[in-house]
Amino acid sequence: MKSFLQKHKKAVWVMIVFMAALGAVFLAINNYVERMGAKYIYSAQDVPAADTVLILGAYVFPDGTLSTMLKDRVTTGYELYLNGKAPKIIVSGDHGRQDYDEVNTMKNYIKNQGVDGQDIFMDHAGFSTYESLYRARDIFQVEKVIIVTQRYHLLRALFIARELGLEAYGVASDHHDYGPVMTTYEAREMAARNKDFWSAKVFKPLPTFLGDAIPVFGDGGATDDKPL
Repeated sequence: MKSFLQKHKKAVWVMIVFMAALGAVFLAINNYVERMGAKYIYSAQDVPAADTVLILGAYVFPDGTLSTMLKDRVTTGYELYLNGKAPKIIVSGDHGRQDYDEVNTMKNYIKNQGVDGQDIFMDHAGFSTYESLYRARDIFQVEKVIIVTQRYHLLRALFIARELGLEAYGVASDHHDYGPVMTTYEAREMAARNKDFWSAKVFKPLPTFLGDAIPVFGDGGATDDKPL
């Protein structure tokens, strides 16, 4: 090993410097996205009124119940609607297969709180945070939006939204301690911030699905059980 290192000393140092530079860029991008997103996080009382509340999806259990994290998001979004912060709600998540449906589950939960279904739009193709925000702008014709999710995720969502030209504000829905899993989520989020930095700021790829416009100012029933 010693002779190998002596023989390839220059190459080893180049590799070390290269990896250190990559790490520095990774951390710098993560911090930049965090800093930009944090500018637009408000309390539920102080957040500016908007066209719609956008609730980002999370895990739904096989029996159709909301995970704690998702229930906190939906409850926060519903309360913002109830308090007059927006006249409509968009629930955006994964409904890419018949046996897994975040959006109908979220809509049904909100309807059971007494909200008229015409005020709740479903984005069946919100397969990622980036796609949810892109589709909010292009499919639902949103200009001003309140995004609801946990703070660790909200920072990136707000960054993406602003880069896509939306007047976006956020309310964090951290109402519980979500346990040790948050360590994994936060580590993955650093990688996601780096990925979406390039997606939202530079490349702006099209989402998996687009389609005809469904303006959020209309009837949310237009999104009921529609094929992708």
